[in-house]
Amino acid sequence: MNDQEYTASADPLIIAGKSYSSRLLTGTGKYRDLEQTRLATAAAGAEIITVALRRTNLGQDPSQPNLLDVLSPAHYTILPNTAGCYTAEDAIRTCRLARELLDGQSLVKLEVLGDPKTLYPDLIETLKAAEILIKEDFAVMVYTTDDVLMAQRFEKMGCVAVMPLAAPIGSGLGIRNPFNLRQIIENAHVPIIVDAGVGTASDAAIAMELGCDGVLMNTGIAGARQPILMASAMKNAIIAGRAAYLAGRIPRKAYAAASSPIDGLFF
Repeated sequence: MNDQEYTASADPLIIAGKSYSSRLLTGTGKYRDLEQTRLATAAAGAEIITVALRRTNLGQDPSQPNLLDVLSPAHYTILPNTAGCYTAEDAIRTCRLARELLDGQSLVKLEVLGDPKTLYPDLIETLKAAEILIKEDFAVMVYTTDDVLMAQRFEKMGCVAVMPLAAPIGSGLGIRNPFNLRQIIENAHVPIIVDAGVGTASDAAIAMELGCDGVLMNTGIAGARQPILMASAMKNAIIAGRAAYLAGRIPRKAYAAASSPIDGLFF
């Protein structure tokens, strides 16, 4: 980009061939009600909204409130995820159901968890599920650890985005391993989106300053004392972090360097 004020529209995030001006992806769980979900999503400026299909009504139960009544697929990309799945088979079944509910949509977020305490991904089961889903023409955004080689493997398989955790899901611990994230980013040719662990706006900004293409979060917004205000803060942090990354930070130095050097003084 040229040396000018940053505009998100001139720097789109491209996933599976589609452009998005927002690099903040948000979830829909843990809000007080659907109205708060709607307001927080709008305040975040998110365009991709992830939905845990096993926990959210998208029409499976006509007697219950439908999320799509407040977050319409006409205005948002609804990204079904496989949260709560602990086997490849369950994750594959969930993605197939999502395709039926969302009129053939192929974009999904794949996560296969290893255990309910850590919520770390089971990478063996995730690999099995990803391979089958890709063969079935799903566009897979995959949740994984911050393992550099595993991220490369998911990309080579054909995943359209790799989503390494920054810290355990819902922990709010922030970026625990910036070195690995930077290595993943430097070797990637698909979007790298931090998924899980972001607790506040500075965490989101750090992820973007490292060079991540985007950040997905739910608890960091929904769990805040004022979720709508936090959603707005996260939106601004993502924009600021991306602009700072593109601008290029100054090198870190061990000693001071005067802003006004003595060379060339008039007197």
